[in-house]
Amino acid sequence: MRRVVPVLLVLGGIGAFALSQRGSSDAAPGTQELSESDVVGDTITGEILIDAKDDVSAADLDELAAITGTALRPNSELSSDDKFEVADVDPANEDAILARLSSDPRVEHAEPMAVYRASFVPDDPLYKSKQWHLQRVGAESAWDESCGMGVTVAVVDTGIACFDKGPFTKGSDLQGTRCEGGFNFVDKNAPGYDDQGHGTHVAGTIAQTTNNGKGTAGLAYCATLMPVKVLNKSGWGTTANVAEGIRFAADHGAQVINLSLGGPIKSDILEAAVKHAHDKGTVVVAAAGNSGRSVGYPAAYPDVIAVSATDSNDKIASFSSRGPEVAIGAPGVNVTQQTICNGGRDKCEIFGTFNGTSMASPHVAGAAAMVVGLGVTDPDAVRSKLQDTANQKSEKNLYGAGILRADSAVSSTLLSHMLLRAIALLALLALIAKRIKSQKGEFAKGKGMILGALVGGFGLLPFLPFTGLLARMGDWRIVGEILMRPLGEFDLVLSAGLHRFLPLANAAPALVAALLMFGSKRLRPWVGGLALGSAAVCSQIAFSGDVAFFAGGLALRVWMVVNVLACAWVARLALDKRS
Repeated sequence: MRRVVPVLLVLGGIGAFALSQRGSSDAAPGTQELSESDVVGDTITGEILIDAKDDVSAADLDELAAITGTALRPNSELSSDDKFEVADVDPANEDAILARLSSDPRVEHAEPMAVYRASFVPDDPLYKSKQWHLQRVGAESAWDESCGMGVTVAVVDTGIACFDKGPFTKGSDLQGTRCEGGFNFVDKNAPGYDDQGHGTHVAGTIAQTTNNGKGTAGLAYCATLMPVKVLNKSGWGTTANVAEGIRFAADHGAQVINLSLGGPIKSDILEAAVKHAHDKGTVVVAAAGNSGRSVGYPAAYPDVIAVSATDSNDKIASFSSRGPEVAIGAPGVNVTQQTICNGGRDKCEIFGTFNGTSMASPHVAGAAAMVVGLGVTDPDAVRSKLQDTANQKSEKNLYGAGILRADSAVSSTLLSHMLLRAIALLALLALIAKRIKSQKGEFAKGKGMILGALVGGFGLLPFLPFTGLLARMGDWRIVGEILMRPLGEFDLVLSAGLHRFLPLANAAPALVAALLMFGSKRLRPWVGGLALGSAAVCSQIAFSGDVAFFAGGLALRVWMVVNVLACAWVARLALDKRS
């Protein structure tokens, strides 16, 4: 009889488990503690995770509990939304109970409770001297064009040293990094503190405070971090915690999720969580694994960007997992970032140099945040952009599309958008001018129209990212980010999550401007230019299809075409001097 299903082997060495004894039956739901003997291989002995259908009633849950022979308990206070229930069963009857639950029509999935572990191999304990890995992915050039402003990246891990509460303190080199939201699925409370160190190191690569005169730099240093703690102080967590952590991050505004964790066992529940995040428009990035063999899970799921680890010679790391699921490679050897020590309880900090695909994955998550901050928010479009601009390698099973180049990804995004808008603007301008002329009108060209077209379609200073000045603006960078963008992308600076509704990338600004200014012949050309520029942005979005629109891809293109026609109508009226 199978007592334990081997689930999720360790991706990297963290050390021995340090688990306390199992709590009593009157403990709060989902808060039981485990002893070392409960964890055999990579599952928790006698513990089953049940994903019940959303419409099950309390009576249904009672009947399911009767099948297990024990009371069911929710995994967390949020479990009622996802119908995640946990059963503590007799290990001797686990297989039979699993079979009955799996065949019950009220149950979507039932699985042994698996264990997920963080993946890194600690080495010996700054930018020019040690962070070769950021330089290798082109950080310096990328920072001139994007820093992930307005983007939220969830680090689903051991937590982040983001808090000054109780015994835990915010990392000294994270003081300038915004941390918001998150949840602690290990202790079932809000602060996603880090008591292990892995998550803080990973988070630093994504968004460490940069250009502050201390410590290390981060790739998307303007991004906001969301600490979602699913791994405990020993560096492992359960299927339930990881799956709920992914769903929580996607449901609470994360545009990018980094998963520097995993193992070899496939979980339908975990895959469903990843698909849920992807379908909500969230980019999911995960470490491929440190087994040196096949890609682990969740990295191997089709909706995940699986990342292998490379060294300073752009060679695959010996420990890096490999296979057809690998999407891209990134530096994962001798990666230096600040992290905690002594459990984060005595302000102990180190700048640790770690190895692992856990260290490679956040480079890709950071680059994804930089691309999302430039308006490419659809997960599949982000994947394509990162892969198309990677340094190509022939061994696809080792490197996927190649090795990450964040600078090429952001430059390609900016230039391709600008080119498409310029083509659309010139085409619309020619058509409208021809239409006005055919109706014996007089085309109103001039500085006003040009200024309006810049504001609507490109930004007042669209070439600012290519001057090298943007990264040197410090606290004024937000001003530069607005000046370099068209009106339709202003919302990205505040929150990339707003962009899925395209509140400004439509005909509304041009229509409002027409209502307010059409009576002024002096301002009318500006209104026409704004309408033209807005039409160019809508045309680019319709062609690229790279925005995660709330109503889906087809609706995005139809909506954009409708707005192009509306903007063209406003432009034709405003640019005809006879109007």
